[in-house]
Amino acid sequence: MAIWKIDPLHSEVQFKVKHLMISTVTGDFKAYDATAETASEDSFENAQISFTAQIDSISTGNEQRDGHLKSGEFFDAEAFPTLSFVSTSYLNNKLKGNLTIKDVTKEVVLDAEFGGLMTDFYGQTKAGFEISGKINRKDFGLTWSAVTEAGGVVVSDDVKLILNVQLTKQA
Repeated sequence: MAIWKIDPLHSEVQFKVKHLMISTVTGDFKAYDATAETASEDSFENAQISFTAQIDSISTGNEQRDGHLKSGEFFDAEAFPTLSFVSTSYLNNKLKGNLTIKDVTKEVVLDAEFGGLMTDFYGQTKAGFEISGKINRKDFGLTWSAVTEAGGVVVSDDVKLILNVQLTKQA
């Protein structure tokens, strides 16, 4: 058995959402943690993975928008300070698990491409993954919506998730 921890210096946790249905806004979480427990030291098949992100660390490059996302109209960071994911299976580049945002938990399936194993300059074993998927924000109680004067949707319901993750095997 092996325990792996996320390396935040070499990882990114991003999301993308359509604005006005004509352009994409990218955001990320600056504070997060993840652990993986594997049955062997060189395979992640059916690893037990847990991930959390601090809602207050959300950043889209715009302070006003970030404040709106942290407010009760979206994530409600004060009442629900974290989002979480706990895996139920990882097999054939598919990562299944329960995603909890606010007080809503739903099963999601993400594409998780294993990049391989490598030993770094310090003798630490690293593992890399590219993880992606799509969720509907309204499924998780993120229901704020607005329509422009011309009838256009301001924020898409679909949210793309993009995680580039490097894990470090713990001694």
